[in-house]
Amino acid sequence: MTTSFSLHALLAAALLGAAGLVMAHGNVTPQEVDTGDLPELGDEVRSENPFREGSEYGEHNAQAVAVGESAYAGNCAGCHGIRAMSGGLTPDLRELTEWDDEYYVTRVLNGTDRGMPAWKKTLDQNAIWAIRTYVESLPKPE
Repeated sequence: MTTSFSLHALLAAALLGAAGLVMAHGNVTPQEVDTGDLPELGDEVRSENPFREGSEYGEHNAQAVAVGESAYAGNCAGCHGIRAMSGGLTPDLRELTEWDDEYYVTRVLNGTDRGMPAWKKTLDQNAIWAIRTYVESLPKPE
């Protein structure tokens, strides 16, 4: 009976741990984002960050970083970590490169089947690209 009880206890602990991970990821109450005076990007999804220095609205980079920092803290940090320093359960967003813009915007808009919610009904393009601009402003992991 000891073996059976130990096996049951181990199985119960594993199931509780897995349930905790599932419940912890993606359980975010969306926060409204004030995009301030950033230029309106419209509804057509862009495939590159328009607020990156040297891009169409690169002169708004510093403002986009500030907007993105606030938006990230309210909507992303719960899963992706403070200042995008992931604890290992989610991708470290600081490791994305500028070549990943299309991948980034698609993931944010549509979410994933592994727990990330779709943000297309919550965040507009200005907020989404401001978050990307903020993450790009952070130092890369060593």
